[in-house]
Amino acid sequence: MSLLSFDDRDGFIWMDGAMAPWRDAQVHVLSHALHYASAVFEGERVYGGKIFKLTEHTERLRDSAALLDFELPYSVAEIDAACEALVAKNGIVDGYVRPIAWRGSGMMGVSAQNAGVHVAIAAWEWPSYFSPEARMKGLRMQVSDWRRPAPDTAPTASKAAGLYMICTLSKHKAEAAGYNDALMYDHRGLVAEATGANIFFLMGDKLHTPTPDCFLDGITRRTVIDLARREGIDVVERHIEPHEMAQASEAFLTGTAVEVTPISEIGDYRFTPGQLSQTLMGAYDAEVRRSDDLTALISTSAA
Repeated sequence: MSLLSFDDRDGFIWMDGAMAPWRDAQVHVLSHALHYASAVFEGERVYGGKIFKLTEHTERLRDSAALLDFELPYSVAEIDAACEALVAKNGIVDGYVRPIAWRGSGMMGVSAQNAGVHVAIAAWEWPSYFSPEARMKGLRMQVSDWRRPAPDTAPTASKAAGLYMICTLSKHKAEAAGYNDALMYDHRGLVAEATGANIFFLMGDKLHTPTPDCFLDGITRRTVIDLARREGIDVVERHIEPHEMAQASEAFLTGTAVEVTPISEIGDYRFTPGQLSQTLMGAYDAEVRRSDDLTALISTSAA
């Protein structure tokens, strides 16, 4: 199956305050971000034409930029409005939104105070990150050779482009070996996250998830923790040693792209996607659709 290149599509991209035809949204080759990774981004899902937790994502974009020592030239409200306008203009019903902010070409060198800051937003129709078959069977994962860096070596609380280089390397190696993804340990050798998603384990009757002290505390992660607690499930955030995975009966990933996706294996450890995974998959699906249902109900009542 051939895939449509992301630089050759119909539609529009919001760029520096205006809607640009998709193919015209270009960046200069001497942009600072291309050479020095001075870029931050977000990944957001559209359900029924509405962006889930849009403002939380935009606030994190702003905070990530601040951690990389630059300020967005637009307010959170302005970026929220641009995201919503773009989704409407491109006619996206169920899809993905990618805001990104980066330093431009005003300076070339490590120092970049006057490089200029740009913001762009793209949105496209996008199905589930993993196929339905893979989701139902549970993902097969290997353990990455790369580790998440310590917070005193990189701005680990940001969603910065440069932090994903080792994620790409890890995922490529996993896929080449026939796996779906890779689990990354942190700088201490503790369980951290997958290449683009947080991880949870059912151990006994409690749900355990690594403390995000050197990797991103995902918005979907926090949503699923809230949903689990609503279901009466105890959630424990703590440091998890790799050997403790042997105690887990179920495991799953959470993220904007993967939503809630069960895991069947990580290296030598095996898990059985079960009732808890199914419950939280259903609860998450209901949560992301809930605001759309309320909007439809209000519209119908008003009519």
